[in-house]
Amino acid sequence: ILAANAQDLEAAQGTIAPVMQDRLRLTQGRIADMAAGVRAVAALPDPVGRTLASHTLPNGLQVNKVSVPLGVIAIIYESRPNVTSDAASLTFQAGSVCVLRGGKESIHSNTAIVDALHQALEKHHLPAALVSLVTDTTRDSANELMRAVGYVDLLIPRGGASLIQSCVDNAKVPCIQTGTGICHLYVDGDADLDKALTIVDNAKTSRPSVCNAAETLLVHEAIAEKALPALGKALAKAGVRLHADDRSRALMAVVDAVPATEQDWATEYLDYDMAVKVVPSLEAAIDHITRYSTGHSECIVTDSQSAAERFTASVDAAAVYVNASTRFTDGGEFGFGAEIGISTQKLHTRGPMGLSE
Repeated sequence: ILAANAQDLEAAQGTIAPVMQDRLRLTQGRIADMAAGVRAVAALPDPVGRTLASHTLPNGLQVNKVSVPLGVIAIIYESRPNVTSDAASLTFQAGSVCVLRGGKESIHSNTAIVDALHQALEKHHLPAALVSLVTDTTRDSANELMRAVGYVDLLIPRGGASLIQSCVDNAKVPCIQTGTGICHLYVDGDADLDKALTIVDNAKTSRPSVCNAAETLLVHEAIAEKALPALGKALAKAGVRLHADDRSRALMAVVDAVPATEQDWATEYLDYDMAVKVVPSLEAAIDHITRYSTGHSECIVTDSQSAAERFTASVDAAAVYVNASTRFTDGGEFGFGAEIGISTQKLHTRGPMGLSE
């Protein structure tokens, strides 16, 4: 797997950004984490055949609600080879078949991982077709999966906004929207500055190429004069390029920042970039998030219980945090063992899609 990944990384030089190469890169440690993820899913209770609810009507008819497998699940994804083992283990444990269609940048890695999975299936006298890899990485193969009525029971796209939109526009099979994350961090007027610095640093810089990384920082004007110089300096020191409104740029005079445009508020950077804005109130922060959020993960940093309650009640997203980094939006972090994606819609599930989902 490492040798195959090295081929992908070599081909990626000069073609994709360094942070995206990090998504592609496998190490001994990351492969160990992938294996641990498979074992964690294997240890979860079998979700198939469970009686979810049962009651008997006055006429004697007994009604049982029982979980059944979804069937054939197609996953179209980009860059991250760990999705291959996560998706395969989750669909297998859920009694379903997966059809995996990764991106061209990770084809060698994905092929090696699927070969390893096939060895395990064959060792236990199970058909290799339970985990199928589409080796055609052209747009045609993705479009075929989107239109595979009668063959694919569920399609899950994991990638950027263009892939998600393509599925919304073209899919004729049931499709769960996942991924795109314009995630906001709002530092309230009653925030603890040290706590805010820690959370903002983790949410933006720990791994900026993933969908749960923060993209926009909103700061209440009551704390902006105190907070923004420190926040700006910390982010700039970590190599983050700041796209700031006029008020923020004036307060962050200690660092270079470029003027924010309307497009910045609607951009998922997936890189060392962050939009920054001063807002006059909690309501203004909520209004901004309502306008630009993709429904992924949103956070308020505050020591005010009432502000926290108003934020969590008003913000519509799959995950809403109080004093915690948006980077926690993850199946493993939530104790699900693994996830097949972060659903940002409301049917049939929302948030990290673990085994039972």
